[in-house]
Amino acid sequence: MGQDLGFVQLIMVATIGLYLATLAGSGSDIGMGGLGNLLAPSPEMLFRFGASGAIPVFRFDRWWTIFSAGWLHGGLLHIFFNVLWVRQLAPETAELYGPGRTVIIYTVSGAAGFALSSVMGLLLPGVPLVGGAPFTVGASAPIFGLLGALVCYGRRTGSSHIGSTAWQYAIVLFVFGLFMNAVDNHAHAGGFVGGDAAALVLDPSKRERIDHLLGALACLVVTAGAIAASLITSFGLL
Repeated sequence: MGQDLGFVQLIMVATIGLYLATLAGSGSDIGMGGLGNLLAPSPEMLFRFGASGAIPVFRFDRWWTIFSAGWLHGGLLHIFFNVLWVRQLAPETAELYGPGRTVIIYTVSGAAGFALSSVMGLLLPGVPLVGGAPFTVGASAPIFGLLGALVCYGRRTGSSHIGSTAWQYAIVLFVFGLFMNAVDNHAHAGGFVGGDAAALVLDPSKRERIDHLLGALACLVVTAGAIAASLITSFGLL
């Protein structure tokens, strides 16, 4: 299963599977205009599967979507580049922290990113650069969380190469996002801070323990529960 115990493969299979499911549910409403909207699931279908943001969280009280939104994507390029970043960063993080702590960091940072974006979308709707998102999905929040964890590792262990490289990636990606439309910069910032904070609590200088693996399992259960809750409440399955 590899150093990460199959977590990278799980992310890829789950996110691609959910992307295909949202496409299939979108029917004729699949977006086809421009690269950014190429093969984009409909907003309604993303909402049903667990998109987050100010509208789902505060208007519809779907607070659990901060855990599900990171596994959904809004288009072909969106999921393609996010999967590439996960393949790049998750194995390295797992090698340094262990698979259990990597799952916890990924989950916590994603939730922190979407929580911040949702709150800012409520407080500052429609404000360029500083406004949050009314509707948001994507793995970029937990990806920034992995970068935050690598920065924390460099700071705590004195590994300047790892820390500085992660900082460079984070800064370049964040600045790039400032000049792109439909990029959720608050999710990025919240994910980075959440990943750094989670890594600090988990202490990369110590070996991984069995309770970290149990915590990782709990995180995966919460994530699956969030997606299930979104589908159940959206389609009236109960």
